[in-house]
Amino acid sequence: MRAVDALMECLKAEGVDVVFGIPGGANLPTYDAFYEAGIRHILVRHEAGGGHAAEGYAKASGRVGVSLGTSGPGATNLVTPICDAMMDSVPVVFITGQVRTELLGTDGFQEADILGITMPIVKHSFMIQHPLEIPRTIHEAFHVARSGRPGPVVVDIPVDLSRVDIEYEPAGEVHLPGYQPTTEGNQKQIRLAAKAMVGARRPVLYVGGGVVNANASAELTELALADRLPVTCTLMGLGAFPAPHPQWLGMLGMHGTRTANYAMDEADLICAIGARFDDRITGKLSEFAPRAKFIHIDVDPAEISKNVPAHIPIVGDAKNILPRLLNEYRALEPDTSRLDGWWERIDGWRRQHPLGYEDSADAEIKPQRLVQALYEATGGDAVVTSDVGQHQMWAAQYYHFNAPRNWINSGGLGTMGFGLPAAMGAAVARPDDTVICIAGDGSVQMNMQELATCAENGIPIKVFVMNNGYLGMVRQWQELFWDKRYSQVDMGRWPDFVKLAEAHGATGMRFTEKSTLVDDIKTALATDGPVLVDVRVTREENTYPMIPAGAAARDMVG
Repeated sequence: MRAVDALMECLKAEGVDVVFGIPGGANLPTYDAFYEAGIRHILVRHEAGGGHAAEGYAKASGRVGVSLGTSGPGATNLVTPICDAMMDSVPVVFITGQVRTELLGTDGFQEADILGITMPIVKHSFMIQHPLEIPRTIHEAFHVARSGRPGPVVVDIPVDLSRVDIEYEPAGEVHLPGYQPTTEGNQKQIRLAAKAMVGARRPVLYVGGGVVNANASAELTELALADRLPVTCTLMGLGAFPAPHPQWLGMLGMHGTRTANYAMDEADLICAIGARFDDRITGKLSEFAPRAKFIHIDVDPAEISKNVPAHIPIVGDAKNILPRLLNEYRALEPDTSRLDGWWERIDGWRRQHPLGYEDSADAEIKPQRLVQALYEATGGDAVVTSDVGQHQMWAAQYYHFNAPRNWINSGGLGTMGFGLPAAMGAAVARPDDTVICIAGDGSVQMNMQELATCAENGIPIKVFVMNNGYLGMVRQWQELFWDKRYSQVDMGRWPDFVKLAEAHGATGMRFTEKSTLVDDIKTALATDGPVLVDVRVTREENTYPMIPAGAAARDMVG
């Protein structure tokens, strides 16, 4: 069969049921193979939208997403989704077309060295040099993308090689001698960690997106509930532990709760699970958690002690390690009363510094109220994606996630334009669930063309644009740190989002009244097909609390 037909057989063998992409000259043979392959293909309007949709699919389902682009600009348009997937450990295979082999290195039409361009931002990449390599490479790409610390893999296929007839045999089990990620964790280290936790008077479980990636939320919850261990999650870890639970401290970090950040600051033991101590969490690194010993559990050995030295490092998969840590912890029969004073301290912070805002006295919709209304209207039972900015932080603060894979956003790279196509991918992955996107008026315009993709394919996402007429987070920083010298942050009066939604084949709505907000949202959710809602909110509301960049957690403002 043709090499591209073998490619289709490989995708089906890997369980791929949908791909997102755009055809072009260098991947035309691949698209000819789709004609009879029986794999659903969603034609996106921009490769970046397809890449983010594949990310949304992967994050919502736990399966590997697939995105396709042609050579040259088709491939380079995928650079941002590739980098985004790398930063947030998202398993996506990106398959790009390439010019004919005799044109490589000649600056041929639509030639780009996509392997060289993406080398720093991929988990691995493959350049097909012989058509017989295609089946094995595809299976290896999926194996690398999903195993260990998940991440993006690029497969670049020259167009002439993709058309060649080859003998195809289904690949067996993938074994890469040079790639053997550690997943089990060292038992001695696990025992040391349990002993340290039992002896701690002010412990905190600091949970990141690695717990979600490992499907280890149940194991984490069981560990926390084995004692009264306080739990805080990063932006990427939200939903790993149920937010309504009394042991939940809220999100930590730059826009986290005072309770969570103060607890980290005064903790004597921090058990980091699937988290990487990035700058949005630590603030001023030299003053981060000065009283604490650190247990660091992570499947990626490169993350351990990268930013904060780990006293007890454990390399491995959280789903394997947490049950063993729990068994060791229980065997030591901890004195639960040792945490009484710690919980008194935590409860004092909760009473003194609750998460809140000053609501409007009239019909004006505060952005925080919009998120609360969305939570009320959905009952917390929805997949929520977001773009990047103030609306993202308000969503993280006020939408209480009680299950993993229901919160999908761009964390490490902070990619504006992520939310709408990610919602599209999530809705394809989970067609029976309500999928909403909380967007900003700045972010949503960066990939709004995918609304037409949703309309064309009957993908019923509901997009709520938190419209304050500003690039809100940049405006907030200019207000707080640049003497209100507002430079190029006013978005002006355009576009008319309702008309724009209708032009894309979606339903457009506009909300301006606080008193009917929940009912209005329910109407939008009950409307068939994709819906985009322009919600006019307070123009100069700030996202608080906040740790100023480079400051310590104890120096939060707002």
